[in-house]
Amino acid sequence: MPPNNTPVPPGASPLSRLGDPIVLLLTVGFIVAFVGLSLFDIDLVADSISAGFAWTAATLGTYFQLLLLLTFLIAIGVAISPAAGARVGNLDSPQIGTFKWLSMIMCTLLAGGGVFFAAGEPVYHFVVTPPAFDTEAGTAEAVAGALAQSFMHWGFLAWAVLGSLSAIVLAHAHYVKGQPLQPRTLLYPVLGERVMKGALGSLVDACCVIAVVAGTVGPIGFLATQVSFGLHELFGLSEGYATQLGILVLLAGVYVTSAMTGIHKGIQILSRFNVFLALAIAAVILVAGPTLFLVNAFSQGFGEYLSSFFSMATMSAETAPAWWMQWWTVFFFAWFIGYAPLMAIFVARISRGRTIREMILAVAVMAPVATAIWFTLLGGSGIHFQLTGAIDLTEALNNFQFDVATLSVAQALPGGSLMALAILLLTSIFVATTGDSMSYAIAVVCTGHDAPNRLVRAFWGIAMALMAGILLYMGAGQIGALQQFIVITAIPVSLVLLPSLWAGPQAAYAMAREQGIIAPNAVATTRAE
Repeated sequence: MPPNNTPVPPGASPLSRLGDPIVLLLTVGFIVAFVGLSLFDIDLVADSISAGFAWTAATLGTYFQLLLLLTFLIAIGVAISPAAGARVGNLDSPQIGTFKWLSMIMCTLLAGGGVFFAAGEPVYHFVVTPPAFDTEAGTAEAVAGALAQSFMHWGFLAWAVLGSLSAIVLAHAHYVKGQPLQPRTLLYPVLGERVMKGALGSLVDACCVIAVVAGTVGPIGFLATQVSFGLHELFGLSEGYATQLGILVLLAGVYVTSAMTGIHKGIQILSRFNVFLALAIAAVILVAGPTLFLVNAFSQGFGEYLSSFFSMATMSAETAPAWWMQWWTVFFFAWFIGYAPLMAIFVARISRGRTIREMILAVAVMAPVATAIWFTLLGGSGIHFQLTGAIDLTEALNNFQFDVATLSVAQALPGGSLMALAILLLTSIFVATTGDSMSYAIAVVCTGHDAPNRLVRAFWGIAMALMAGILLYMGAGQIGALQQFIVITAIPVSLVLLPSLWAGPQAAYAMAREQGIIAPNAVATTRAE
């Protein structure tokens, strides 16, 4: 049987120990070029990315939506198939305990973005009715649609593309065939050996790493602005660059240390702590907050989500304002696509010993439901306060000031300032869990094996924090420009994910046959190779 990981050859050069030279050159070159061009002409960079962002959203938005929809539907089909009983990594029992495993999935894949938008997005859709609905904004009838639209953006489709079919392909390729945990492996069913060695494979890996760098530096930078704003509002501290830089240094210290200690230590510890903190905050909101309103809102909102699922999932610029699609559905879906290959690597790595069914249901069903509950607790509370006049976030949200929305909702919750501090801490650790897991995943991609050198993990964690610090010095707008760039990188990354639509079921049936779960001739037309 092939090895379960690909070790570094004993005679490898120092450069090869740091990773694929082409991947390193392209990814580090991107960071240097983006920062350098921003220093040279910040407006040129921002305007160019904005134009590319708008073109991508208008031209390929429907394609991105269909990719996510097909991924979810096919993944659920695999989960209910006989092949779903196969275990990842040829282990008889899970390598990581269930609670630890679920905590790592929730904290890594939901990350700071979900917490950052959880309070503000439902309120935004409450005060600005989404195109899929015709209710009057700001009324009790608008609550269900507002939550349903938020569930669509952070629900089944988003989670499925992050770690279902592509994770199955990677798990089979790595643990059975001995292929590396790299994005290029997802293209092996189409391109064969030519993508595994040489410049093409390196280019594929580099595109996926650049997408993750763009998507991770954004939350890291925005967290610094959000926390500095919160500390200013709560304690009167300066929210200038010095405070933001101090927050970045502290955050980087946490997630770099976590990444260096690995999956079985730091990443697990952070994830478990954050889950306990999230559960404590959720309990306080549910018990001491507008309990009946939140229960009814979740029931109605989730029901609306299910009944309007396909209409929201397939909405296009022809049926909705172009600006709305660009800044909401397409932006989020492209963001998740950009993250997907490296997230799939992480899911495949932590799911050894789990059945395919467990992995799909945890990622594509359980996690979206938990996310919907979280969005209801924070965003639903915000809607309640907006509806009753306790707060008014209309102006802030029309200007996309989600840091203002999060703090305002937090301060209106039971516990006031204490709750606001707890939510800021929660958001910070969510971003830290993204930083450590993505530092680990990037190091895996660059080195080609699933036990990368600790210094390589640290390098990528520090590089992302350093990039965030430089861009924040230029202004938060440049952080936003980088985050828009992930929509452009979603174009090549989506092509890397496409083969998983058919290779995922093939890999699942191959594992099931190899493990004797189904007869070798049970699916005659299914081939894993």
